[in-house]
Amino acid sequence: MLKIHQLFFLNTLALFIGTLAIASVVGYYSLKSMIVEDRIDYLKKTLELVTLKANQSSSLDHYANAIHNQTDYRATVFDTDGTVLAESDIDKRSVDSTLNREEIMNATTQPYGVEVRYSQTFEDDYIFVAKQIVFQNEIVILRLGIPLQKVMGYFYALWFKLAASFALFILIALIIASKIAKKAHYDMAQITHYLQEISAKNYGAVLKPEYFREFLQITLLLKNLVKKLRNRDKQKRKYTAKLRLINKQQMDILSAISHEFKNPIAAIVGYTETLEEDPHLNLAIREKFLGKIHTNALKISTMLDRLALSVKLENNDLSLKPTTFDVDALCKEVTSTLQGKYPSRRIVYEGVSVTITADKTLLDLVITNLIDNAIKYSETTVTLRLTGTMLHVIDQGIGIEPKEHENIAAKFYRVQKNSWDNSMGLGLAIVSYILKLHGTTLTIQSTLGVGSTFGFSLENFLAKR
Repeated sequence: MLKIHQLFFLNTLALFIGTLAIASVVGYYSLKSMIVEDRIDYLKKTLELVTLKANQSSSLDHYANAIHNQTDYRATVFDTDGTVLAESDIDKRSVDSTLNREEIMNATTQPYGVEVRYSQTFEDDYIFVAKQIVFQNEIVILRLGIPLQKVMGYFYALWFKLAASFALFILIALIIASKIAKKAHYDMAQITHYLQEISAKNYGAVLKPEYFREFLQITLLLKNLVKKLRNRDKQKRKYTAKLRLINKQQMDILSAISHEFKNPIAAIVGYTETLEEDPHLNLAIREKFLGKIHTNALKISTMLDRLALSVKLENNDLSLKPTTFDVDALCKEVTSTLQGKYPSRRIVYEGVSVTITADKTLLDLVITNLIDNAIKYSETTVTLRLTGTMLHVIDQGIGIEPKEHENIAAKFYRVQKNSWDNSMGLGLAIVSYILKLHGTTLTIQSTLGVGSTFGFSLENFLAKR
């Protein structure tokens, strides 16, 4: 296994070699492309210059040779159909006459025709640039060409200088990295010796790293290590206890959900089995059973909706949509709806007109849940009372013990867990979340065996008008 200073040196070496390789590849192609593009631009400028002297020559052959003598470029003149009219470097009759050359075809439709390709005539790679010109009142195509190898000669000379500079830079960097690695090896040896002394319980050992401040920081950290480990053990025990509490709470939640879903599901299964076992069951009884199945299915749907809403509220995933309305009208509407839902119960509303600003839908849910809760835990009249600054729901039910006041609005908590078949203990929890979003809180006044009053202040709603 390699030591740290050895890894440092090898990693530094690999880093610089990798950097050189990448830079070499990128630089090679970039520089090559730049040089080729520069030579193409130069050929274009040369074409522009020699075009000005086109009519100074007596013939195309003389014109092509003059260009070659002045620029050392291969000059070829074509007719617009691709026929070779003049050639500076070889006999024009040995050059195939064809319009299939890319640079010639492009020159007929564009200002310039440019192509880098293999020349069959000279059996070498060439850079060609062509342009239409007028020679003695006739349109011809003048093409200049230069061997790519000649252009690359400049490139290779420049590239060799850059490569030499890179190599020198890497050599210097490796020398510096080697010295740094030796210093790191010395300080690590001091750290190792110090740890050996500590393991031998020689807590008076001295560590004096000479080169790297980080090693001095390691020394200070080592002195605090034992203390931190002791504290970590304490935290671990607390965390384990917290995990056990969370697991217990999760089990309680699952138990509550399982309990609340058990009755309606059992009812649905029972009625369904009866209908399946007796296909000739009396029509009235069949309709009654189907109604029971429908009712219990709605109970399950309602419980799921409440559970989903409570999760949204708890995670702050629900935003308010406030409007201004008369809460008196809302109270009358909720009272009428619940009276129809519970025809055997008496729900009384006492109120005055009060205009507030709040989320009407969520406030409807608050009032509905408070009345629902009162009906669940009482058997007599439930009163909804609205004053100018407060809204109360009053029942004459079983009441709540003082020790349960703090838990009454918690999720899945109920005073009597078996007194209602689909409450799940979410009603007051949802109420508390919604009121908190509106900037107010749920107030509870209750006397065991006498009744309870649940309510909240409207002052914050009035202030928003």
